[in-house]
This record gives sequence, C-alpha cells and structure tokens, in this order.
Amino acid sequence: MQDNRSSDWCDDSADPGPSTAERYFAGVTEQTFHTELGVVDPPMVDYVTGMLVRFVRSDAVFGVRGPRGKRLTQVAEMLAEAEERTGPARRRVHRHIGDFTLFWTGVYPEMAERLRQHGSKDALLDYRDQGRRAYFVASRLPGAEQAPPADVLERLADQFELVGHGLREVRKTWEERDGGGLLV
Repeated sequence: MQDNRSSDWCDDSADPGPSTAERYFAGVTEQTFHTELGVVDPPMVDYVTGMLVRFVRSDAVFGVRGPRGKRLTQVAEMLAEAEERTGPARRRVHRHIGDFTLFWTGVYPEMAERLRQHGSKDALLDYRDQGRRAYFVASRLPGAEQAPPADVLERLADQFELVGHGLREVRKTWEERDGGGLLV
C-alpha cells in the first residue's frame, strides 16, 4: 500500500522547538521584565533568557578556557585571556565575562561575593563594573555582525544594574513557584 500523505507534515530534521527550560525561562523573564519592570526590549530580554538557558549547565558558566585547556573560574583570568585573543574570539570572551558577571550579580549575588573571596584574583574587582565594561567592549569588537547584535550588548552595558535587578526578580519568581530550588 502506498503512503499518500504529504511528506512535509513530519520532517525529522525540523527544529523541535523550544525546550521546557527555554519556555519556562522565556515566560518568567518576559513577565518580569515586560510587566513588572516595564522593560519592553524583546531582543535584550530574549538574550537574557538565552543566557539563563545556557547557564543551566555549569560547564557553560565556566566556559572560557585558558591556553592549556583549564577552565577559567575568575574574571581576572578571563580578562587576561581576552587580551590574548583577537577578533571574534576576543569578542566572545568579553561577552562571556559580561554574561558571567551579570549571572552571578543578578541571579546569585551571594555567590558573586563568594567568588570574590579574600585572596582570590577577583577580590578587588567589582563584578558590575567589569560586566558593564565587558559588554561594551564586546559591542565594539569585530564580529559585531554575529549574534548577539552589538546594540543588544551595548544596551546590556548601559542597563547592567537594571538587568541584574530583573534577574533577581526572576529568581524570586522561580523560587516562589518551585519551592526555592536552585538553578546551579
């Protein structure tokens, strides 16, 4: 018997759509930023959602590696590594520094303080200042035609504190809904 169904109704190579985590974070992030904070900037909110989804995996949080393959866990090390890179690779590291500092100061500020413990290379760094600077630098480096667009990174630099506040509100929302479970 011949199958007369159209072959385009079920394409195995088609994008399966957003994951459960993506849908969850998109809903919570949009609700928080659009409704509660009045920040209606879909590209920036989508970027923040994507960052949360990426950082569900701890290997993404600590995704920058040094020349010998060692994971870099401190912003000071990442800054040094960024200076060693050029072009789009340098842009990626600066963007990651922005994401890293925004994630910790926004979602888990208590952990940001632990990461900056006395005696560590980051002890004298202000993560908020470093995050703003990193996003701004990334917005100006070659590769700006790649995702994310330079203007989104520039807005993240300009609105770093507001976005951090929004992330703290996102965390409150998921803790209220999910009984206080931690993301990482």
